[in-house]
Amino acid sequence: MPLTTHAAEASGPPPSLLEKAARVLSAFQTGQPRLTLTEVVQRSGLPRSSAHRILDQLVRQRWLEREGRDYRLGMGMLELGALASHHNRLRRAALPHLHALHESTGHLVHLAVLDGAEVVYLERIGGSLDSGVPSRVGGRQPAYCTAAGKAILAFSDDSVVESVIRQGLRPRTPRTITRPEAFRSELAMVRERGVAFDCEEGFQGVFCVAAPLRGAGRAVASVSVCGNGVHRELERIAPAVRGCTRSVWQAMFGPGQRAKQRARTAAARPEAGVPQPVMDNMMSWLRSSEWM
Repeated sequence: MPLTTHAAEASGPPPSLLEKAARVLSAFQTGQPRLTLTEVVQRSGLPRSSAHRILDQLVRQRWLEREGRDYRLGMGMLELGALASHHNRLRRAALPHLHALHESTGHLVHLAVLDGAEVVYLERIGGSLDSGVPSRVGGRQPAYCTAAGKAILAFSDDSVVESVIRQGLRPRTPRTITRPEAFRSELAMVRERGVAFDCEEGFQGVFCVAAPLRGAGRAVASVSVCGNGVHRELERIAPAVRGCTRSVWQAMFGPGQRAKQRARTAAARPEAGVPQPVMDNMMSWLRSSEWM
């Protein structure tokens, strides 16, 4: 049974905006795919005015759809759920190979994906010796000044690269590439070498080498090795990083993997319309909301 508004207020501080939005979305996690405003209010325990404002915002973000008086989960939520599922599968396939890369190099290993003009770290494997590298799982960095980002951008559509350039190549250190033509030339070199390097472009004292995770087309992610003062080892480490990405790709898309994935999907039979939530996207929406 959902808490009533008075009961919720009596048990603690008023719910935050994030909690209110989560209550509205959780109201749809039932066998009933369509809900009216009154039903959302009853299930969430929120005041009618708050629930109505949140529903309107979720419709504008495509997380919900409205048909007459009814609301249902929208394509935006389904797309986010599919993206989260893909990233979880990617991380599971990559994890043993990332650990092996860390053991063989002795340095910090990242698995990253591109989100707009930034890379997002899905995994970070390293010990106390790597504490000087400012990264974390779920953390973000500008793609243009990281090896992980350049490895993906080099094998992305031109429109993606130009979008990153239009948002600005701001200097993070004296070594950051800030001129568009120089940056395009750098990506061309990445395509020739098959790896990207970051020599103190994002943070002073931090050096990285990264390889794209890809088949014959665009890169879907990248694997990088980073550390403080490892610039003399980058060329030696590069083949191991490339080998890691090949192993991850084989684990995900090698012979028999597609059939296994279809079998797992059919066996799971997830309930339609209930995708996995993605909190980073929700927080981004909340930060930009006009009614916080």
